[in-house]
Amino acid sequence: MTKRVDLHSHTTASDGTYTPEMNFKRAKARGLAALGITDHDTVAGLADARNFARETGVELVPGIEISTLHQGQDVHVLGYYVDDQDVAFLERLKELRETRNRRNEMMIEKLNQLGIEITIGDVYARKKKENGNVGRPHIAEVLMDRGIVSSMEEAFEKYLGKEGKAYVNPPRISPEEAIDLIKSAGGAVVLAHPGLYGDDEMVQNLIDYGLDGIEVYHPDHHDDEEKKYLKMAEQSGLIVTAGSDFHGERNGDIFHADLGTKTVPYDTVQQLKQIAERRR
Repeated sequence: MTKRVDLHSHTTASDGTYTPEMNFKRAKARGLAALGITDHDTVAGLADARNFARETGVELVPGIEISTLHQGQDVHVLGYYVDDQDVAFLERLKELRETRNRRNEMMIEKLNQLGIEITIGDVYARKKKENGNVGRPHIAEVLMDRGIVSSMEEAFEKYLGKEGKAYVNPPRISPEEAIDLIKSAGGAVVLAHPGLYGDDEMVQNLIDYGLDGIEVYHPDHHDDEEKKYLKMAEQSGLIVTAGSDFHGERNGDIFHADLGTKTVPYDTVQQLKQIAERRR
């Protein structure tokens, strides 16, 4: 049987609700050979992830998901096998997290203007790890607990997603800058969930700029989108990846999908490693 891998998941180091230990135990139970840990703008979960990868026998694919901005909307860029001890890289990530914190404050201000009285303290109290960073799922969690929305999907649709009433995006680095940053740290670069952007011209421009791969298979992609991005990847000789974008559970709901929902063969891991090794 072909070994399968899920290359996109989050932990308590960012906006996931599961610790690295819980992610790896769940990955083993779901029959995965390898698991990508791709927390937002941080590599803080990778040390623990390495320990539990050894314990469970599920291989760690170390990664990161960098938040960028293109024409007013979020674009996420995945990096795999970056040097997570690179001082310049870590300093740049610290700057990105400071921008993320400012965005949280701005969203809460907009929610307050809409008559929804929550504070930054309410949101930061939802952190699952002391040095973890905070993002929109933490805000959504507060909105659910207050009864303002009934699910993560509703929170994003009404308030926090790109069409939401409280959506805001301060200046951030561009996707191209994220590509350069990941490559400078010796990593392989993959565009996350391109179907969420509605901008295939941008996707093609990023392919031309220097992507190594595209996350073709994602739980928020429709079948026709998977076919389209598979064709784009194959035409450009890019690596085809997949990921559940697992964020754990909130109020009993899994967001985006459970580990192993979207997978690719283990050979994909070897392809990512080879690219990173050439950059070191």
